[in-house]
Amino acid sequence: MPEPAPDHTELYDDLTARRYFAKFDRITGHMPRVAAELERDGHLTRPELRQIATYMEALQRSFQALSLKYLMTGRAEGPGLRQRLAFDRHESGFPVASELLFMANDAAQAMGHLNDMPSEDELKDRMVRQIVGDQTIPTGLQYALAQRLYYQMLVQGGLFLARNDVQAQWLSGVDGHRRTWLLSWAVYDTLVNLPVIYLMEIEDSGRTALPRDDRRWPAVQSHLMAQSLNGLKLLTIAQGLDTDFDDLHPKVLKRLHLGPMYSSVFTLQSGPIGEVLAEARAPTGQDWALVWTLERLVSSGSQMEKTGWFSTAERQTFALDPFMGRGAETGASATDRFVILPETPYQVLAERNPPGFHDVTRFVVSPSGHVMKVR
Repeated sequence: MPEPAPDHTELYDDLTARRYFAKFDRITGHMPRVAAELERDGHLTRPELRQIATYMEALQRSFQALSLKYLMTGRAEGPGLRQRLAFDRHESGFPVASELLFMANDAAQAMGHLNDMPSEDELKDRMVRQIVGDQTIPTGLQYALAQRLYYQMLVQGGLFLARNDVQAQWLSGVDGHRRTWLLSWAVYDTLVNLPVIYLMEIEDSGRTALPRDDRRWPAVQSHLMAQSLNGLKLLTIAQGLDTDFDDLHPKVLKRLHLGPMYSSVFTLQSGPIGEVLAEARAPTGQDWALVWTLERLVSSGSQMEKTGWFSTAERQTFALDPFMGRGAETGASATDRFVILPETPYQVLAERNPPGFHDVTRFVVSPSGHVMKVR
C-alpha cells in the first residue's frame, strides 16, 4: 500500500476507528434536519430537499459500510488483513476519495465474495465453539464476519459512491409544452475529499421528454458528470449545458458542499474553528463542527443567439453576485455558508464571535439531537 499523503492519516486501532465512525454516524444523522431548515428558509425547494435527503441517507450507509470493513483495524493482522482507513485530517476530516473508489470496486464483486464465504450463522456458530472449546478469542472469525456484513451492505445498495449519476425528476409541463425537470447528481470530490451534491432545474423544449430521449439523455448525463469538478464555477457548468444542448435551458443550478468536518481529536485545523474547539474542551461526541457551503446560480432571462446561417437558439443570461464584484469571481448568484455544531462549541463561538463568521448561519445541535438555527 502506498504511503498516505502528508495531509492524510490512517486509523491504526479498532477503538479509534470506532470512535471516528461513531462521530460521523451522529453528524450524518443531523444532516437531514439541517437540510429541512434550509428548505423552510427558502434556500431549497421541497423537491430539492427530497433529493438531498436521499444522498444524505446514502452517505450515512456508506460510512456504516466502511465501519464494518474497518471494524477489526489493528486486531486482525496478517497477509491481506492489515486494513486501515485513510482520511484527510487537514482539508476535510472525511475519508479520502480512494476509500469510496475501492468500495465501488468491492460492490461490483460483492456477490462473488459472499458466495465464497461461510454464512453469517455458520461464522457465529464457529465463534461460539472456539470461545467455549478453545477458550480463545476468535479474532479471525470476527474479521470474517465483519467482512461478510460489509459485503452484504454493498449488495443491498443505496450507497453514496465516488460518482452518483444524474437523475431526472419531473416538476411540471406536458407533451407539446415545455417540461421542467430537476436534475440531481453527486460526487465525492477527489481534490478536497468531500461529498458534493448538484441540483439543476432546467426547462426542456425538446420533442421527447428528456429521460426518454435515447439521444439526449445519455449525452446530458455524461456531460454533467464530466463537469462535476470543484474547481469549475457554476456559471461555467450552466453555460456549457446551455451551449451544447439547444433545447435545454438551465434556470437554476445549486452546489452543496457537505463539509469540512472539524474535530480536535481527528483533524488539524488552524484559525477560529481550531481555537473554538480547543477552548470548548467538549465531552466525547460533542467535539466537532461541520461546515456547509451552498452556491446558487439563477437565470435572469434569455435571449436569442444566432447559431448558424439560418438558425438561432435560446441562450440564458445569469444573475451574478452584485456585492463587491464577487459575481465574476465566484461564478454564482449567491454563496451561503452554514456551520453545524453542538452546544458547547457553539457557546465558545458565540462568545468569541470571530471575524469571518458574521455572515455564517449557525445550527446548534442539542444533546437530545434537536437542531436550532441561530445567527
